[in-house]
Amino acid sequence: MIVLITLLVIVGVAGLILLTMSVHDVQQYQRGVVFRFGRLLPDIRGPGLRLIRPIGDRMRKVSVQTEVLGVPAQGAITADNVTLTVDAVIYFRVLDPVKALVNVTDYRAAVSQIAQTSLRSVIGRADLDTLLSDRDHVNAELKKVMDAPTEEPWGLRIERVEIKDIALPESMMRSMSKQAEAERERRARVIAADGEFQASQRLTDAAATMADTPGALQLRLLQTVVDVAAEKNSTLVMPFPVELLRFFEQHDDGQHDGTSAHRETHPSVLADAVTAAALPAGMTVPTANCDARADRAQLARERRTNWPTPEQVADEASARDATPTPTPN
Repeated sequence: MIVLITLLVIVGVAGLILLTMSVHDVQQYQRGVVFRFGRLLPDIRGPGLRLIRPIGDRMRKVSVQTEVLGVPAQGAITADNVTLTVDAVIYFRVLDPVKALVNVTDYRAAVSQIAQTSLRSVIGRADLDTLLSDRDHVNAELKKVMDAPTEEPWGLRIERVEIKDIALPESMMRSMSKQAEAERERRARVIAADGEFQASQRLTDAAATMADTPGALQLRLLQTVVDVAAEKNSTLVMPFPVELLRFFEQHDDGQHDGTSAHRETHPSVLADAVTAAALPAGMTVPTANCDARADRAQLARERRTNWPTPEQVADEASARDATPTPTPN
């Protein structure tokens, strides 16, 4: 009886062990591939509890999730002979678990190695400007190169390839910074020149408008005087246009037919008169300056009045020639 009970217990424990070995749990993101005595079975086990033979069958579970694989930094030379270091990241997943297990030993390591070689080859065919400015095109080319040896024979799909970083030499970085600085300076000069051109056009239009309206220039002059006088300076120097003097000269010529009266009006007196007329209310020109200018004008008129005529100069020269020169004893 005891032997029978012992035998039943041993059979029960062996059956429990065999049942445990035959039941496998397959997750939703996994697929089960069964090998019976080393031979592949055609049925792929889906998610859930799956029963296999406890003796002779062996199940391998393969994840069908998207995996992320980082590519180590690779040193390469571009098409324009620039040495740089590039690292990338790859997103891939398994489409056919049977091919991923049977056709390649370790598909993760295989993808890493082919990514490194493909990265070097793609960088070697592109120049530096393309790598920096058109990175999407480089990523698409890298994905295309990696799809050919991985999708059909290994059952893998490369979903996305991204270049993470491009490390340039220090000398190249300095050259690129100088180039960028020169480009910014060129744009600044072009913008400044464009502004000067537009300002010159506006000034030309303003000058044409003032030329059509003579009073506009005088109003602008008075506005300038008001702006300067608002700062409460001790001395005010106000320029006035020469056209005002010409206006007074023409007016004086119309009133007097002779030229003596025109010469007697000194330009400084006219300037004082115009300045006094253009000054705002309450602002006067110093009297000392006006008196000094009037004295100089009066002295100039007296000199012109007492200046000898050509006949008097000729008579004095004849008298000097007729006088005998004394001889020394």
